[in-house]
Amino acid sequence: PAISPKGFLKISPKQKEDSKSWTDDLPLCQMCGVGTAPNCVYGPDGKGTQSHTNEDGHLGFRGEDGCFLYGVFNGYDGSRVANFASQCLTAELLLGQLNSSHTDNDVRRILTQAFDVVEKSYFETIGDALAEKADLSNYLLPHNENVSFHHSSQNQKFQERLKELEQEVSGGATAVVALILNNKLYIANVGSNRALLCKSSSDGQNQVLQIGRPHSTDNDEELQRLAALGVDSARVRQAGQIAGQSSTRRLGDYRVKFNYNEIDLLSAAKTRPVIAEPEIHGSQSLDSVTGFLLLMSEGLINALESAHGPEQANQEIVAMVAAELAQAASLEAAAQSVVDRVKRVHHDVYVSGRQRATYCSRHEDMTLLIRTLNYVLADGALTPTQGGRIYPVSVPYSNSQSTSKTSVTLSLVMPSQGTLTNGTNTASTLEEGTPTPGSQSPTATLQSTNTQTQSSSSSSGDGSLFRQRGSQAAQPDETGRVPPYVDFSQFYRLWGSDHSDGQSTQGGLGPQ
Repeated sequence: PAISPKGFLKISPKQKEDSKSWTDDLPLCQMCGVGTAPNCVYGPDGKGTQSHTNEDGHLGFRGEDGCFLYGVFNGYDGSRVANFASQCLTAELLLGQLNSSHTDNDVRRILTQAFDVVEKSYFETIGDALAEKADLSNYLLPHNENVSFHHSSQNQKFQERLKELEQEVSGGATAVVALILNNKLYIANVGSNRALLCKSSSDGQNQVLQIGRPHSTDNDEELQRLAALGVDSARVRQAGQIAGQSSTRRLGDYRVKFNYNEIDLLSAAKTRPVIAEPEIHGSQSLDSVTGFLLLMSEGLINALESAHGPEQANQEIVAMVAAELAQAASLEAAAQSVVDRVKRVHHDVYVSGRQRATYCSRHEDMTLLIRTLNYVLADGALTPTQGGRIYPVSVPYSNSQSTSKTSVTLSLVMPSQGTLTNGTNTASTLEEGTPTPGSQSPTATLQSTNTQTQSSSSSSGDGSLFRQRGSQAAQPDETGRVPPYVDFSQFYRLWGSDHSDGQSTQGGLGPQ
């Protein structure tokens, strides 16, 4: 492929279709793992069926000069755009375009240009099909006086060909991309996927940061952008979707890019309203950061939010990841276990018949990418007893409200024994010291940003993050939640059995 004056690859449509010529020689990153699940529609009996092939995509590569690239792509109406974008973006960013001498402004410019190249290149690959589709559509117009409809068999063939072309050119994708260069993190987002950064600070706090907001029909800034183009933003907000999707920024999707004036909601726009320009956040230094980065497709987010509400989704997914990382032998296994958990939670809410069951009749494709940051994974052969038992961790319920700019702190009460490993080094920074009978063990805190409401959850060594309690427990309300509670009895029992040298701890550590 030739190099353009701007330094970007000029790849022909034929080359773009040949994935072997693009990224096969790039090494995969071993510090990330991906979990996936296909879409599912539940029947009245609770059994699920897949309605279409998995349309998500992802990437995770290690480039030269300390450069790493990760991405999750949420495809719709086919996987073509997601697959194309994942390959083309890699070629536009990891084949010599980036190096350690680039400034933050350079990186943001290169990322923006790369997305622009991907968008234009994709439409180049379907240009011939779009032209043929337009010719056939014009030929088959009922009011076209130049067309004779006496040859019904020929017209039938034209109709069938038109359907084939529509399948070939339809569809789009949203994307969330993470770039690490010079140990600094950049996030580029187009659409409604999500990026979360969980990092441990020196004072023992785990901060959960949602990086950016989704480009959706309830995003005020996006609605203002559309209103400036002449679009009735109030109608867009009320509709909740544009041409079948909630995203206001997308890759591909020729309908909203070239035929937007034929779409009622967008017909008043002065120029193209649905764009592929990424919103870029960063850089954020990763020096001395311990934790993990999560990239999630819209389908995963929506499944969890449908089951438990949007207020606690970030906290729940981070708690699931932390619990699985403490037990899994590989990042792939941890990521897949988390996706499987979300799938079970979503299904269980549906079959429960509770109020939120009406939101859980189906879910879309789900993808989760975990990238660890100085986080040592457990050895599966030694988990969970190597270095310490995996203790239950209770997160007290808080009904306090917060805006997206306010942080809410959750206390994670954990035992201190030098470094608590849970089979590995965790993302929590714990205080040194040994608890004495009757004293509370030190706490590590989880601080969440860009969230609304915190809710109770727990994790334990058996892998069940959300455990059912006995019949004596309070009954759940219409949302499926029970009143706030903290029960440390199992914690004290396990802690005591591990540190009593075989002696009974009855009447010792903790309240009886």
